[in-house]
Amino acid sequence: MAVEARIRELGSRHESLENAIQEEMRRPAYDDMKLKELKRQKLKLKEEMESLRTRLH
Repeated sequence: MAVEARIRELGSRHESLENAIQEEMRRPAYDDMKLKELKRQKLKLKEEMESLRTRLH
């Protein structure tokens, strides 16, 4: 059960990062470095979620 809760938490953070990425991209002169960092963080969360999911199955 704790693993599932962690996956949900990571999923929520992943979604928040997606929103932040979309918001940054809507800016006329977005910060490329900030965008790359947000995407890197989002990928890291995705990889952690996938790792946890494989443990459940």
